[in-house]
Amino acid sequence: MPHQLPRRAVLAGLGAALLTGCAVPGTGRPHLLPPATGTGSPSPQPTPSTTVTAATGPVVVPMRPVRVVALDTAELDSAMTLGITPVGAAKAPLDAGLPDYWPASRLAQVAPVGDVGAADPARIAALKPQLILGNQPRDGARLDALTRIAPTVLGQGPGAPWKDNFQLHAAALDRHEQAAAVVGAYGRHVAQAVQAIGAAGSGGRRISVVRFVEGATGIRTYGRQTFIGSVLTDLQLGRPDAQNVDRGEIEVTPDQLAQVDGDFLFHATYGDPERSGAAAVLASPAWQALGAVKAHRAFPVEDQLWFAGIGYTGANLVIADLQRALGG
Repeated sequence: MPHQLPRRAVLAGLGAALLTGCAVPGTGRPHLLPPATGTGSPSPQPTPSTTVTAATGPVVVPMRPVRVVALDTAELDSAMTLGITPVGAAKAPLDAGLPDYWPASRLAQVAPVGDVGAADPARIAALKPQLILGNQPRDGARLDALTRIAPTVLGQGPGAPWKDNFQLHAAALDRHEQAAAVVGAYGRHVAQAVQAIGAAGSGGRRISVVRFVEGATGIRTYGRQTFIGSVLTDLQLGRPDAQNVDRGEIEVTPDQLAQVDGDFLFHATYGDPERSGAAAVLASPAWQALGAVKAHRAFPVEDQLWFAGIGYTGANLVIADLQRALGG
């Protein structure tokens, strides 16, 4: 089996460039601003406010908030990408911590507030946030409790609407110009990657994406209406027929493994490899019979990046992974 894509080594230069304001490869411009921490005390003076339109309706938020709590990984990516290090954030339930594609020096400034979908209001309140960012499917039921702590802006569901959610986050954070720079840089990065992948002869290849999830009833694949599906669409990459659909997550059973085959296959595990079924499937004759596996084009990837790194920084790093694997 091929070794896991060495993201930490291969992308170290890219990550450093993004976080220090250097150019994204092929873009010529930075897509991140220097981080601004929210560790100072809230100003006792009244602050100007503005109104943003969240998934739940209009929300009045303070201008230029710095004490922000992110209740999911997409909200964390947006804030960090726009130069705001949240004072608190929720982690995915089966992960030990926040997505580690961010530098440890920044993550060390972020206080844990519990798990995504079940963050602790007392922990959030203790941080005295000026703004809370979340999404309606996971946080809508607790909106009243959250708004009693601070103005709370909920976006659409995580995943496919990530670009729209980013614009909402940028509006709530009053970072419009920065957001425009991020989007522009991403577009240039995508254009560079499409050209490079095409020049390497991989432009027409079918890309399969598989995730083994602890607690799921089957093996999870991803259609176009997902974060990773949208990144592959941006790169003009093909998909296996079963994944080339306007759907979100699609589960298949181990006896349907042939459906996950592609010219290239990328797989990740969320949770324990035994309890998620990853260990058994990856050792099975059916997996070894897949064309991508036999051709040595099946790659383990970082779950916290490919499936939880929902945002422009995560997307840029996924693209770098793909370019390396596809020869771009």
